[in-house]
Amino acid sequence: MAQDQSHVLEGISLKGVFDTKPNSGYKDELTRQYQFPSQYRRAVEPLVGNWIVYREPQRNGGLRAYVAVARVRRIDPDPARGDLFYAVMSDYLPFDRPVPFSTDGKYAEASLRAIQDPTQVGVYLRGRSIRGIPDSDFATIVRAGLTDTLSPANAIRLELDQRHVDARTQALLTAPVEAQERDIEQILLNRKIRDASFRRWVCDAYDNRCAVTGLRIVNGGGKAEAQAAHIWPVAEGGPDVVQNGLALSGTVHWLFDRHLISLTDDYRLLVSHNKVPSELRNLFEKQLDRIQLPLDPRLWPNPTYIGRHRERFSSL
Repeated sequence: MAQDQSHVLEGISLKGVFDTKPNSGYKDELTRQYQFPSQYRRAVEPLVGNWIVYREPQRNGGLRAYVAVARVRRIDPDPARGDLFYAVMSDYLPFDRPVPFSTDGKYAEASLRAIQDPTQVGVYLRGRSIRGIPDSDFATIVRAGLTDTLSPANAIRLELDQRHVDARTQALLTAPVEAQERDIEQILLNRKIRDASFRRWVCDAYDNRCAVTGLRIVNGGGKAEAQAAHIWPVAEGGPDVVQNGLALSGTVHWLFDRHLISLTDDYRLLVSHNKVPSELRNLFEKQLDRIQLPLDPRLWPNPTYIGRHRERFSSL
């Protein structure tokens, strides 16, 4: 990552790609910040206020795929180092599944498709960890990344059926793929669709089981009784990621949102016994030890988000 990127952005291109890889050495927290060296600033500046896709290169065990989308809010200097900056991010949304860097030899980015010798793609990308892409490429990548969320087959279980969405959301969901790509920014900002993506991630991680009661009920349409609860509310800046979620049954979700129950750092349940009615405390009789968590520890609730929730619980 050491070249001037001013020549990379192509004409009217307003969208971008941020490469990110495990153990890069940069202080990236993809939901809120992306660290980059000063020579990339000219590449990032045109992207402020616009959308980017995160891509993992193959290096360091990356997926060689696009994995998420986010929006660049502003550029902040790194207070500790004058040669580094942060792109401050918002509206982060992980893809349902990784979108391949190339499919059947066809690259997702126009600049790469224009390279006649495929063996030179890697050479071209050196020093181009931040680069611009046309709106059309961005839309195609993002639409492919949200295939499961937008699929009519998943509408009931994700509460995107006609009973749960407004007319505008329904129009976005039932439009042909080409129209969805044209309206991709509206899709990305639609709260119902974002909640559906979040619900899919959380309910799948918890096997459709309430983390507190252990209750698992799934109806004939594949919809779980468990709901996806944000730990750190979106309205207060919380991200739509599985580590900011818990699968909870309806009553438990209601109590959790009102901070009448919370969690310790080791995932034990806290109950406000003077405020939770006695008839509801029976829900927790067997759950005062650690709650039920996903099999994959990488999907467990983030301790920082739990701490924010517990502060509100403690102040009641």
